[in-house]
Formats: sequence, structure tokens, C-alpha cells
Amino acid sequence: MSFALKQSQNIVVLTGAGISAESGIATFRAADGLWENNRIEDVASPDAFKRNPTVVYQFYNLRRQQLLSQEIMPNMAHIALANYQRQTKNKLTIITQNIDNLHERAGSENVLHMHGELLKSRCVYSDKIYQCNADLTLEDRCSCCQPQAALRPHVVWFGEQPLYLPEIELALQQADVFIAIGTSGNVYPAAGFVNLAKQMGITTVEVNIEPGDNADLFDVSLIGKASEVVPLLFQRDTVSQQSRN
Repeated sequence: MSFALKQSQNIVVLTGAGISAESGIATFRAADGLWENNRIEDVASPDAFKRNPTVVYQFYNLRRQQLLSQEIMPNMAHIALANYQRQTKNKLTIITQNIDNLHERAGSENVLHMHGELLKSRCVYSDKIYQCNADLTLEDRCSCCQPQAALRPHVVWFGEQPLYLPEIELALQQADVFIAIGTSGNVYPAAGFVNLAKQMGITTVEVNIEPGDNADLFDVSLIGKASEVVPLLFQRDTVSQQSRN
């Protein structure tokens, strides 16, 4: 089976760790359940931040330093999405599970970061968001409160609700095509977007290095590197589906 995008379509794209991994960003969770020798619960939960904010700050400071290093650049998948968004009259909404800024650096606009953004911080009291390109410490304070309150990474932690869910649901309701790129299909609620798309009668497409946990829910499965498959797909070339045994 083959698949090609058509003219005048409203497209919703969900991107996961796989698209950024090709740019050198470490995936969220290793096979042993550790993230660079840290238990996820110790660096990515509200309780962890209350218990030991310094450890949490340091963890995200290292992530931020990596993202800002010269070695990390958008890849051809990011660039293809940005070019399509800029060059076509079709509507393309990008939803990402990633907290990096590679979509924006490639030129994409109006990206919905459902898990937050690494280059932003947030007041723990008012939730006001600030740009953050440097290390965060216990000494950093907001400018919106009196007395000034602490700042935390603007990242959705375990036990917190993802951002932009009403906007995402509306985008899916209005879409003709839903494309999931580089996502494992096991992290909810993002893993459930394909179900909502199916309920709406939307064509669903998976682009992944290997089939995700919910691959059977997609109408089309395009197996390969995002940096190779996505440019072909968004140039409106016909891409062949990987057959399954």
C-alpha cells in the first residue's frame, strides 16, 4: 500500500522523542528505566521538586545545556514540516511531546508543546512563564509576585496534566489527516490521539523507526527514519507502507 498527501487537507502532526533523537537529543527513558542514572520519579515529579529542588534544577540544567550546544540542530524531518507549513495553503498543526525547540529553530510556528518547554521557566505561585536560556537555581525568583516566588522548569511532570488539550482536541476534530512521527504509542494522553482521530473518521498515519505500541490503530504505517520518510511525505511524493507479517 502507498500513501501521499493530497491538496487542501487539514493535517495534524504529533511528534515524539524519535524525531529529536535523530538530532542527538537523548530519548526520555532508557530500557533500564533510568534517565542518565536518575530515576524518573526523582527528577520529573512535583514531589521530587519539593523534596530536593537542587537535584531537579541540575537535571534540567544539563538538558538545557545540551539543547543549546552547537551539536544539536534540527534535522530534515523538522525542516520538512517547517517548509510545508510555510509553503502550502494547507493547514498544518504541530503537536509535540518534546520539550526542545527544534521545531521552532527549523522555522515552524504555533507549535503546541503539550509537555512544556525546556527553554522556559514558570513561577510556582502564579504560573507566569519566563524565557530561560541559563541555569536555574534556588536563587532565581519571579518578577510577578511580592514577595518574589521560586521558579521551576516549565515542564509537565508525572502527575500533572499536559498542556493545550482543548486546542489539540479541536485541531483533531477539524483535521483530515493525523500523522504520528517518532512516538512510542505508550504515553497517554498522546497515545490516545489516534483513537480520537479514528472516531472522527480521519486518515491516520504512523512514521516510526519501528511500529509503536499502538501501530495497529493506524491506517498507514511508514517505517524508517523520520529524517528520510518525512521529507518524502511532505513533498507529496508517494511513500510505500511497510508490510507486516
